Amino acid sequence: MQLGWTTPLSVLAATAAMGSPVAAAFPSAPVGVCKGSEGYAAAFDGRRTFTLRPDALNAIKAALPGDPALTEAYRGLIARADQALARKPGSVMDKRTIPISGDRRDYLSIGPYWWPDPANPKGPYVRRDGQVNPERDTNRFDRTALGRMASDADALGLAYFYSGDRKYADKAAAVIRAWFITTETAMNPNMNYAQAVPGRENGRAEGVLDTSAFIAVIDAAGLIGPTGALTADEIKVLESWFSRYIDWMRSSPNGKAEAAARNNHGVWYDAQIARFALFARRPDVAMHTVDAFPKDRIARQIEPTGALPHELARTRSFHYSLYTLQAAYHVADSAACLGVDLYGYADPKGRSLRKATDFVAPYRGRQAEWRYKEMTWPADGLDDLLTRADAAWGPGVYPRAAKGDVVLRYRR
Repeated sequence: MQLGWTTPLSVLAATAAMGSPVAAAFPSAPVGVCKGSEGYAAAFDGRRTFTLRPDALNAIKAALPGDPALTEAYRGLIARADQALARKPGSVMDKRTIPISGDRRDYLSIGPYWWPDPANPKGPYVRRDGQVNPERDTNRFDRTALGRMASDADALGLAYFYSGDRKYADKAAAVIRAWFITTETAMNPNMNYAQAVPGRENGRAEGVLDTSAFIAVIDAAGLIGPTGALTADEIKVLESWFSRYIDWMRSSPNGKAEAAARNNHGVWYDAQIARFALFARRPDVAMHTVDAFPKDRIARQIEPTGALPHELARTRSFHYSLYTLQAAYHVADSAACLGVDLYGYADPKGRSLRKATDFVAPYRGRQAEWRYKEMTWPADGLDDLLTRADAAWGPGVYPRAAKGDVVLRYRR
């Protein structure tokens, strides 16, 4: 594998017509199959996805019967989907704690790295970077339920695509309906009380990160789209929910503060708002984020070496470097739907997503050589990232050793 950065590649002609300053910097190229707010629907038999590509998933499906690795991954996926079938769809109504608003439909969570102070047990919580307080994953709060909902929807959507069994589509619809659509159980589209810190803050900007799991839900809804398990009217309600959440992200103090973050939180904010805006049929909002990404994120958060300095300062520096890149890839996938090539972009100093990927890629199996703090080496996270990177820049540029349902998403 050769390491290094690529020169800027082309931007699709459709973007130039929209007056994009990013597009204006590069020559035009043929229009891709992901088309704005319609996503891959036209090329995917009506499945309106934005990350999951029809060429990849159809090829995987065709190869699955004769490929042992794919077969093993498929069995694991079906096991997850069957577990989801047996669960009651969760909602924000299930938590035991009522937010200070008095409305149980407001999402509530606590910051992951905040703990009771041993010196003052009844006082404000204190921070321990990288050490997750298990209290946040109890049924006092919504975080676990949100993660389970997104994971279940994702597994059920993929299981329906690969198996063709309608029961998985129907259950995915039920899971999505309970969290977003049904009036009595639907989450209010805000994160006012997310990642609260007892004794300090009722909610923090960092809480916006909790909704990053919704990116997978959007593609799950797309995978089951042709079945009608979610009706056309329900899809409109779902789009409206995301549109209202976008408005909250752009106007609320917590949303604005998260947008201004200069670490992984800022990149995840962009990943969310770009994808949510595409799904909510607000491509102008998505384009605004995509246009600003080279200047606001790549130039400010990636060094010419490919290092992410804000993440390297953490106690889990490698984990957060990977985590930031996963978010950046989501932005690049959304950008492709708008005709902008962020995977190929590099600024005059060589700062790029490819360069940042090359910074972490050599440490596969060589964790002892990593010079920064890392509490728990995320070997599987690196394998997953490099599988996704090889789909973007390969084939054969990066090693593919991922296991699990990642191999059912990105064609070898």
